[in-house]
Amino acid sequence: MNIPELIQNYGYAAVAVGTFLEGETVLLLAGAAASRGHLAMPCVIALATVASFAGDQLFFWLGRAYGPALLQRFPKLEAGTARARALLERHNTPVILSVRFLYGLRIAGPLAIGMSGVGRLRFFVLNLIGALVWACVIAIVGYGSGHALAALLGTVDADELWTMGALLVASALAWWLARVRAARVRRLGEGPLGSE
Repeated sequence: MNIPELIQNYGYAAVAVGTFLEGETVLLLAGAAASRGHLAMPCVIALATVASFAGDQLFFWLGRAYGPALLQRFPKLEAGTARARALLERHNTPVILSVRFLYGLRIAGPLAIGMSGVGRLRFFVLNLIGALVWACVIAIVGYGSGHALAALLGTVDADELWTMGALLVASALAWWLARVRAARVRRLGEGPLGSE
């Protein structure tokens, strides 16, 4: 199976999972794939909107129900949620609409909003609008980048282009996994046995 077939078979699932969790990179790549005809742009945008909306709704409800306990369990979220709370106090509606675009607040933002006094219906509506705008903007940037890259690399075969993209994604994933392992090793070293 070649890269375009992989994209056609698993691309939509990758968009759904990727945008539920974080999503910019996956959505940019999906937009680029749509520019090459491997995915349908309306489906990419619809899936990204629904998955991103659902992810933020989940984190909102987790913040509403378990916010303080989650911050105790995952102290690294504290800085992001504190930043989101400070922004919410000053710019409530714009923050809710744009939380997906704010670096480091994709998960912490909805958690903080859930812990705040923002109403459920208000967050539902603003979250849906924000998800749609985010999905359209990021997918269109990916689509345009796919066209621009294809024009720039006109002599490169499409399979080679997708192979390069897959290698870049694999490299980024390997880098991220190495960071996660290093953080885990540091945490284990800071435990009761490592402090003796």
